[in-house]
Amino acid sequence: MALLIKIMVNKRGYLTEAELIELNALCQILPGPTSTQTIVALGYRIGGSYLAYLTLLVWIIPAFIIMTTVGILINHFDKLDISTEFTKYIQSMAVGFVAYAAFKISSKVVKTHEAVSIAIVSAILSFMLKSPFFFPFLLLGAGAITAIKFKEQPLKEKIPLKIKWSNFIIWVGMFAVIAMLGHFTQYKPIRLLENFYRNGSMIFGGGQILIPLLYTEFVEFKHYLTSEEFLTGFAVVQAVPGPTFSFSSYVGALSMRGYGIGGQVLGAFLATIGIFLPGTFMIFFVIPIWDRLKSYQIVRASLEGISAASAGMVVAAAFLLFQPLEANLVNLLMIVGTFILLMFTRLPAPFIILAGLIAGLVI
Repeated sequence: MALLIKIMVNKRGYLTEAELIELNALCQILPGPTSTQTIVALGYRIGGSYLAYLTLLVWIIPAFIIMTTVGILINHFDKLDISTEFTKYIQSMAVGFVAYAAFKISSKVVKTHEAVSIAIVSAILSFMLKSPFFFPFLLLGAGAITAIKFKEQPLKEKIPLKIKWSNFIIWVGMFAVIAMLGHFTQYKPIRLLENFYRNGSMIFGGGQILIPLLYTEFVEFKHYLTSEEFLTGFAVVQAVPGPTFSFSSYVGALSMRGYGIGGQVLGAFLATIGIFLPGTFMIFFVIPIWDRLKSYQIVRASLEGISAASAGMVVAAAFLLFQPLEANLVNLLMIVGTFILLMFTRLPAPFIILAGLIAGLVI
């Protein structure tokens, strides 16, 4: 946001700071990656749908290439029986990153007694049930709870809605088509696309919110990755420029390891398309009606519950990711040390991860 304000507002003058903050707030209540949607929304506001798609491409391509390559290399090391022991420290550091994300997200969105209760219940249910099919109902239920308090929101003059349904129909239609194709063909690439498209359609917030869903589905439920591979990839993505959601490229590549390098690239591509497209369709659908939609109190009120439930899910993710690790002093020190570095220093995440990799190679 600081960079966007500096470049898009102060330097280029494409929009005002208030308009940019409002766009970011809108993206927080839509399913999909918030940072990416904000970037795409900017492209849409400035140059329409073509510029928005181009903006999406240049935003995700570098991270997609890097994380796909990492996924292929991790699998290659495993095939050649090359030890990946050098990643041992960054696995526990990844838990520290998630714990820090849980703290930061909670401190920003959990501000009322209701939000605290929702976050706690969300964390407990997410940790206990561990089902990828449960999360959307948890988010919707949490939003419905705080929507009841809509009268506490300031009144605004309601503007009649005039909705263009084309992008919404594309979003739902693509969801239905790939779900049916995956069910009837049982073809793994199509099923993978459906898995990520579904996850991309139910995520609210930053990339850390994605972690409990992917871990539950691809590690615990389908066993496409080991917990060690998952943690290694999540640690690496902290050191990569671009959106955290590019972690999906890594998961997609390893999910298709049985299909050779070509299959891994295809898996990474399908995972990336699946995770980013739903949020893009929603941006195209909502932006034209946002000025009208935000005049409704119930829409603004539901955000409190959705955000609190998302925060609870990230708290649960920290505990889920810690479970496979050996509960020894070294791992605990790496988790706590990473959290402290992120909390009290301005040391960039890539340097923290690089230090962990060097420590793994030396020790």
